[in-house]
Amino acid sequence: MRIVCPFCGERELGEFTYLGDAKPKRPAAHAGEDAVYEYVYLRDNVAGVMDEHWYHGGGCRAWLKVTRNTLTHEISLVEAAAGAGAAKVGA
Repeated sequence: MRIVCPFCGERELGEFTYLGDAKPKRPAAHAGEDAVYEYVYLRDNVAGVMDEHWYHGGGCRAWLKVTRNTLTHEISLVEAAAGAGAAKVGA
């Protein structure tokens, strides 16, 4: 599998680290234990298209949001992850 980094271009998978589902959002500080438990431990096992976070440690060190089909590994979109400092890369 190859990923097209928006900053470095197409690179092999070994340069990236998979970080998981991009959908869970950190609960507010006043959220209860159940919300924190769900955020930390519970994930959907999606068979199909999902948004994932990947880290390009072997390149620009940017956090990326990758839209990938988990069944075929087809990647349909790669973009800088919001709020992950990726805006500084290439500036």
